[in-house]
Amino acid sequence: MEEDKSSNTIEPQKEAQRNPLHWPKQAWTHFELVRQKSPLIQCITNFVSMDFMANTLLSSGASPAMIHSVEEIPEFTPKALGVCINAGTLTPDWLPGMKLAAQVANQSKKPWVLDPVAAGGSNFRLKACLELLALKPSVVRGNGSEILALFKGCVNSNSKGVDSVHGSSDAVEAAKSLAQQSGSVIAISGAVDYITDGDRVVCVHNGVPMLQKITASGCSVTALIAAFVAVDPSHAVEATASALAIFGVASEIGMDMARGPASLRTLLIDSLYGLDEATALGQVRINHL
Repeated sequence: MEEDKSSNTIEPQKEAQRNPLHWPKQAWTHFELVRQKSPLIQCITNFVSMDFMANTLLSSGASPAMIHSVEEIPEFTPKALGVCINAGTLTPDWLPGMKLAAQVANQSKKPWVLDPVAAGGSNFRLKACLELLALKPSVVRGNGSEILALFKGCVNSNSKGVDSVHGSSDAVEAAKSLAQQSGSVIAISGAVDYITDGDRVVCVHNGVPMLQKITASGCSVTALIAAFVAVDPSHAVEATASALAIFGVASEIGMDMARGPASLRTLLIDSLYGLDEATALGQVRINHL
């Protein structure tokens, strides 16, 4: 894989699309480019996740900015290399800023990533997430229940809020259809992460179950996806898979030393910061479905 010097993107190796042995190199190259470019990532996110998201971005070499004011967005958002919009603690006051940031990102030809947190939890939340989806995010990252809610366009009566009641594999076909309808890359987090553009389906097998016990771990990996896509917007599937795999590898390294969710959270951040090429190449596990 070689960096395209003229456009600052990575040209994915065709072999990586056929042979899983090439995916680890691609994931590492994406991560290395984030470290080199230190992309400014604007995050409009929930109160629970701000700290973890910011530290995830910083430890991977990106630069976070938690800017959500409508008054600042027209001036600030064009300066960002990517935008992450998270619907976690959604209120009517925040929704106009989210929509404006998405519109400004589109006008500035900057990628933006949507995290439709608990999209099926209420009619207000579902409507807001569908309105944001209509603004054409580069990537949508959610759990199985969130992706199914967007696809079906209805509230889930069995919703458990941010917790998924569906496995990631349950939402693959819905994700493919949603990708075709929306034009966005759809990523489903779970025991196996699935990424699709409506045609290809890529599977990431990195991560640990204890991530489910750490609040905002999903929000944080969405922010990392925004950073990876920001440095290679022309290849959103590959960048998204790379981000999910690198985050998963960091959690696996942290889990070797963790005593529980609190220590894993800290060790995951440390592991992202200290991750080296040999470890990434040895542990990234990505393949096509």
